[in-house]
Amino acid sequence: MRRGTFVRWGVPIAAAAVIAAAVGAGPVIAAVSGAPPLPERSARQLLADAAAAAEKSPPPMSGTVQQTASLGLPALPATGTGSPLALLSGSHEVKVWYGAHGKFRIAMPTQLNETNLIVNGGQGWYWDSAANTATKLSWQGGAVRSPDPAASAPAATPGELTPQAAAAKLLEQAGEHTAIRVINTAEVAGRPVYQLVLAPKDDGSLVQEVRLALDGETYVPLQVQVFAKGAAEPAFQVGFTQVTFTPPAEENFTFTPPAGAKVEERTLGPGDLAGEAEHRGDAGRAADRAADGLKVVGDGWTQVAVVKASAADLAGGAPSDAPQGERRGHGGDAATGQAALAGLLKSATPVSGPWGSGRLISTKLVTALLTDDGRLLVGAVTPEEITEAAGVR
Repeated sequence: MRRGTFVRWGVPIAAAAVIAAAVGAGPVIAAVSGAPPLPERSARQLLADAAAAAEKSPPPMSGTVQQTASLGLPALPATGTGSPLALLSGSHEVKVWYGAHGKFRIAMPTQLNETNLIVNGGQGWYWDSAANTATKLSWQGGAVRSPDPAASAPAATPGELTPQAAAAKLLEQAGEHTAIRVINTAEVAGRPVYQLVLAPKDDGSLVQEVRLALDGETYVPLQVQVFAKGAAEPAFQVGFTQVTFTPPAEENFTFTPPAGAKVEERTLGPGDLAGEAEHRGDAGRAADRAADGLKVVGDGWTQVAVVKASAADLAGGAPSDAPQGERRGHGGDAATGQAALAGLLKSATPVSGPWGSGRLISTKLVTALLTDDGRLLVGAVTPEEITEAAGVR
């Protein structure tokens, strides 16, 4: 692991400093009855411990990470993992193994298929059972440095599917816009945890609170929960349902291509675990194009992301401006994605203003606006906030 890279475990030092300044010198401890399972810690103390732990190599571990979304959307057709719409509802699972010394594995099973990214020192494998293809990976300059499982997750699954990645983004929202408290009586995956509870002060946010659970012994983020205003259950959750902090068996980091599988070989540059966009599917290409034109309006919890997007981008098919070769072979995926998008847009409300016109999709946690001039605005904000953001050019 690269020492000093705090984002590894979702506790960047900048975010820790911001939160420490926000909570002040006094402890922020939730009232509890009886003897708590963990010693009381203020938010400042807790994040200092977590930052110190992030300086060290993460402990060997294995477990199952589950992401669930219950945003109040209408029923959507099954879209598969190739479409961004796939993560808007239902449950998705990832299995992870980390053995230190450049050994880790991420597996994303689906109903019928599975993808695996396996790294063991100087070589790795990426296995796609749907395509029956095994790609043997090697790195320029020899053995790969022990990477962050969250950073390498895009090769097998969207990065937001790990609690580490989600924690990093959520902690960045803290500061003057956030009220913070600590709960020391919670439990995740059978382990006592500290919960940092972040509550937005902005009235325009749809978020009631975010709960970040840190393991009471290792300070590794084990769960992130996002609650919408007025809701008793999380609208979005990602975290370990099972975790063990013991070295995984060596067999988890070995791989032999099944008989009849197509075997390819690729040499990757430093830090390039995901490979080129063409090896990450439609969602990877769409994410790259969106990042190029990403604009953020507002601050704190009322930030709105604005990207250039078409219906094809949202559906997961190759967009109309993609190279001709890239558009081949996407008929089935695009058709499925378009069906899901059509179902989603049935719940949309036509809206217009000085900024133009478009269709507004409102859920209990997220508001999205697809404008007729080719923009997609998304934020955990009220419809009033997002239409105001649409007028910012």
